[in-house]
Amino acid sequence: MLYRVLEAHQMSLPNDAVVCFANTGKEEEATLEFVNECSMRWNVPISWLEYVEVDGKHSFKVVDYQTASRNGEPFEEIIKHFDNALPNGRARYCSANLKTRTFYRYLKSIGWEEWESFLGIRADEPKRVVKFRANPNPEGKHETVHLPLAQANVSAKDVSNFWKQQDFDLGLPNINGKTMHGNCDLCMLKPKAQILSLIQEKPERALWWIKQEEEAAKRCVGDGKFFAIDRPTYAQMYKYAAEQTDMFDKDEEAISCFCGD
Repeated sequence: MLYRVLEAHQMSLPNDAVVCFANTGKEEEATLEFVNECSMRWNVPISWLEYVEVDGKHSFKVVDYQTASRNGEPFEEIIKHFDNALPNGRARYCSANLKTRTFYRYLKSIGWEEWESFLGIRADEPKRVVKFRANPNPEGKHETVHLPLAQANVSAKDVSNFWKQQDFDLGLPNINGKTMHGNCDLCMLKPKAQILSLIQEKPERALWWIKQEEEAAKRCVGDGKFFAIDRPTYAQMYKYAAEQTDMFDKDEEAISCFCGD
């Protein structure tokens, strides 16, 4: 989407446009590298933002690729703001505060009162498309949301084909145009099997999430103690992943092959 905007303006950003990236601190390193690559290779300024709390109130700070949080600091700060009650599918305050409203606070800080937002939602994401088309002003009349990729009938396949023609890419495993590594590494909205697979691939991914649930258990009751109530905790999934044994012996020696004799 960003490339198309640049392409439509002789590969430069319009004077009245701002490109923002909100870092939660739980992004994959490849995501941070990718955002930085887009900025450098396409010569486009990107405002890196992070949520912070100042005097008990929601705020933000401007960072860059080098100074961006990588240990969940912004995410942990918003959890503490809500007295360690964790976000979940029914109380999803994380995305709204870490990303959407952090963008708003930044835009208002540079003097903007009203604006139009471009979101990179594709045509093959019908539920998301319908949601924003039904309500293009989800946070108020100061913002109108547009979906240029959906409008242009761009699909995951089109996006995949575009990146195959570039000399850099996101660098994360891609299956049919989608990557299970995207967004927060073990986001509670990802399917259970996907989260377990990501923990098995890199067990240390689970440690931050385990810590948050342990802290919430000390201070909260009810749903606030968990990122999700309809599945095992992150600690349980971490333990399960560690205890699983392979069906076959990894140290088994190969049988000598005589096919060439």
